[in-house]
Amino acid sequence: MIDTAFFITSFVTLFVIVDPIGLMPLFVALTQGMTPSERRAVGLRACVTSLVILTLFATLGEAVLGFIGISMAAFRVAGGALLFLTALDMLFERRTKRREDRTEEEEFPDPSIFPIAIPLVAGPGSIATVILLAGQKPGFDGLAMVFAVMLAVLAIVLTMFLMGGLFERLLGKTGINVVTRLLGMLLAALSVQFILEGLREFGFAG
Repeated sequence: MIDTAFFITSFVTLFVIVDPIGLMPLFVALTQGMTPSERRAVGLRACVTSLVILTLFATLGEAVLGFIGISMAAFRVAGGALLFLTALDMLFERRTKRREDRTEEEEFPDPSIFPIAIPLVAGPGSIATVILLAGQKPGFDGLAMVFAVMLAVLAIVLTMFLMGGLFERLLGKTGINVVTRLLGMLLAALSVQFILEGLREFGFAG
């Protein structure tokens, strides 16, 4: 049976972390001068690579944590703190500025694997998120739902990549900034929820 609440929460969390809207102008900048077919190929390679990486961490992440002696409760607190810092970056535009600086300072002949797949899509925040989500609902059903969420979010990312130029013109810089800040506020609340769940497992929160 599908846990609708878990699916929606997982989707919103991963969507906010990956931030497809914020990635749009960066993808357009990194693929500037490419033909539409080359741009489609870059976007598809980036999304497939990101899916493989995130699936690997969703499947094996908790086992790796157990191997090095880190409990899921501790990882929830640490992951929640990381997501909260990401939310602050989104609220104050620091994350977008860092991404733009990175793309301006370096040239990437084929940017599909680096920097688009890693670390812009499958970065520390999204990796921590899929490990947390998979740990929230252990078992095959939970893993299948997390995988479905990853597919849904990455499908949106690919759509945004393919329509990046159009969306950028429609929203404009101001529109993208407003959406990014709203998503940042939502992520801040979700990150606090992760921290509270971790503390509850330690017995510090009721």
